[in-house]
Amino acid sequence: MARAALELGVRELATRAKVSTNTIIRFESGEALKERTIEAIRRAFESAGVEFTNGDAPGVKLRKGPIADPSASIPVRDLNASNDE
Repeated sequence: MARAALELGVRELATRAKVSTNTIIRFESGEALKERTIEAIRRAFESAGVEFTNGDAPGVKLRKGPIADPSASIPVRDLNASNDE
């Protein structure tokens, strides 16, 4: 659903998440993947403008405003007070 909303192909999502296209296919078919792989795919979606929703209506929606450039983002592990906007 998120990939379709972004109009991303399997190859483009794989490139953004730094995983293989086979991994994306396995993910979309519901196969179990390592947590770090799922996290990489989630980060790729979020940097492309997807917001995951929770609660009574789990799903995804696209954020309003400009979509983030993945090359301009700071990895979570590198976030600290010195690079806080």
